[in-house]
Amino acid sequence: MMNDPIADMLARMHNAAMVRHPQVVMPASKMRVAIAKILKDEGFVDKLEVTRDRPQAKLKLWLKYDTAKKPVLSGTRRVSKPGRRIYASKRDIPWVRNGMGVAIVSTTKGVMSGARAKKEGLGGEILCEVW
Repeated sequence: MMNDPIADMLARMHNAAMVRHPQVVMPASKMRVAIAKILKDEGFVDKLEVTRDRPQAKLKLWLKYDTAKKPVLSGTRRVSKPGRRIYASKRDIPWVRNGMGVAIVSTTKGVMSGARAKKEGLGGEILCEVW
């Protein structure tokens, strides 16, 4: 039984990147797809695909690597957990790794990057940090 699907997603991506797998497959959900789209926009994921298999849809991510075959995704951290939710106002959204990473925030207008949430003047739940 999985209690935290976001932490599971981050662990799968990190583990696949560390052993240099070209892609990673996981069960899909609206939250996971939203996070994957942000990671694609921020340059951590090359491509994503959602397959509508039965009984559970699958999310397939193609990880990005640099010219030396080093993964672009070097680390992840789950911030807000099921047992301890972490919320931040627009001023308190964290700056990840001096701008080299991205915070992913769940706001009233959907899931977005920390930079976009600050720009739109929104706070929310800090889901995770990726660098």
